[in-house]
Amino acid sequence: MTAPTLQDALDQLKAPAEPGRAEQMTAYHKQIRDVLGVPNPAINELTKSWRQALDVAERAELARALWDSDIFEARIAAGKLLTQARIKEDGAVWNLLQGWVPQFDSWAIADHACSAISKRLVAAPERLDTVADWTQSEHMWTRRAALVATLPWAKMNNLKPADQERRERILGWAASYVPDRDWFIQKAVAWWLRDLSKHDADRTRAFLAEHGDAMKGFARKEAGKYLKDA
Repeated sequence: MTAPTLQDALDQLKAPAEPGRAEQMTAYHKQIRDVLGVPNPAINELTKSWRQALDVAERAELARALWDSDIFEARIAAGKLLTQARIKEDGAVWNLLQGWVPQFDSWAIADHACSAISKRLVAAPERLDTVADWTQSEHMWTRRAALVATLPWAKMNNLKPADQERRERILGWAASYVPDRDWFIQKAVAWWLRDLSKHDADRTRAFLAEHGDAMKGFARKEAGKYLKDA
């Protein structure tokens, strides 16, 4: 398969759009950019076919073009296109992904991009040093990305010492976010703790014992959702 041009890719992306869906998605996601009205399963199928047909360099170039189009579903597709655990010589992909972070302005777009970022972090955990800088950003979505992209460390079982240290480092970031009253930040802290509770309930309880009273009520409740004694 020849790598599709941006116009080819957009034509393929527009094909499964559903009448009336764009207006609903625009309102739900509070978008001011163009929205096509394409359901997520259709984007999944399309990006899966691209991943299978294109090499890493071609995928990165297409992802870059899709992102730069600033179309809602195209940005989501860009993230999905680069969500892959094993990528040899992934430096260019990592650079592309981290370059998107300051542009985040929508949870749906950010979450799909963060899924791709999380794969690159697990592949090269030393990149957490870069993510640490995100926690100090004035851009809320960048700060949020530091937790969303590191969710794999909340879900690990039988951690090796190095990953245990990384988990504690990230929990330190989460603790530093507790005074932040922004809903999305509180939600991200709660999300991380909720996932952690399925794998290390005691550590989640310890965090909540120390910081829970300072969290917003909805976040504290969400964090303890799967704790029997919450």
